[in-house]
Amino acid sequence: MAPSITEIAYRTLQQGRSLAGLVHKELSTKVMEAVAPDVVPQTQPVPAEMMNALRKSLDALQDRDWKDAAAGIYPQSLLFDIPWLEWAERYPRVWLDLPSNWSRRRARDVQDLPDLSNRELYPEYYLQNFHHQTDGYLSDHSAELYDLQVDILFNGAADAMRRRIIPFLQAGLKHFSNRNPGSLRILDVATGTGRTLHQIRAALPTCTLIGVDLSEAYLRQANRWLNQNRSSLVQLVQGNAERMPFDEGGFQALTCVFLMHELPAEARQAVLQDCYRLLEPGGVLVLADSVQLKDSPQFDVAMDNFRRVFHEPYYRDYISDDIDQRLLDAGFCNLQAESHFMTRVWCATKPDSGTK
Repeated sequence: MAPSITEIAYRTLQQGRSLAGLVHKELSTKVMEAVAPDVVPQTQPVPAEMMNALRKSLDALQDRDWKDAAAGIYPQSLLFDIPWLEWAERYPRVWLDLPSNWSRRRARDVQDLPDLSNRELYPEYYLQNFHHQTDGYLSDHSAELYDLQVDILFNGAADAMRRRIIPFLQAGLKHFSNRNPGSLRILDVATGTGRTLHQIRAALPTCTLIGVDLSEAYLRQANRWLNQNRSSLVQLVQGNAERMPFDEGGFQALTCVFLMHELPAEARQAVLQDCYRLLEPGGVLVLADSVQLKDSPQFDVAMDNFRRVFHEPYYRDYISDDIDQRLLDAGFCNLQAESHFMTRVWCATKPDSGTK
């Protein structure tokens, strides 16, 4: 069957986003080599076979994204829902931010952060410049650039990777199919600027959505994007994912996207334990994060280069970590996992009285 006009438009859009990401990274690297050669990271050459595998994996992700939208798992309009005007306004600021990024690299300063009157709210591992980005996760400037920077990093595939959680989420919520959908509560852990909640709301518009994050600035950005129109309101709460400010068993589903790789091992386990606490028996947890060496050994050089280019102090440990075992240690059961491009997705449930 010939592709529809909508499918052609989606694939054309994704090709354009991918090309834009590649061009930006190539140009910014050349500028860094010319202006600040002393801070150019020492990366490994990417073998041709790995580049081919990455392209095929990206194509497969886009195929799956389109098929899920065509099947009604989420609306096709979501595939085109991109804040173009805001990103166009903010893109020059990505370039203007590069000199301070290079300066931090040169000084090996990973704690170049704003003055904090409430420093005690944050764990020490959080108080650093992840990705070498200005202000870490602690300013409106950082929050306003974050989604655009992530989209560039993943060649326009960030939202498609986020959407891989939706089929697992919908399947997990079938456990509560005898309830009014409006009574179902979904918590997005480390919600950041709210892009994951935006995807979830389009697929599950009747559920009650809550987001929790440590960064007040990122929550402000999430509020601007999520709660400034006529869509259902999303509750946003500041809190540490290791001990979230919610009652035990109050949620039927939890999601967590792109957090695990930015935590030390003990914090990873603490977050999973608290997710278990917050779920009602029978509830579902869906995680998405970077692929790991065990499931995607063919991308080992890409993973190592990511660590070298960006300040990701816990990434090397994460890609060797056994997330399956951590989920089991936290008490979860019915584990499922699959990989899509550079993202690994896990789904697990909290046992209920009927679980063997």
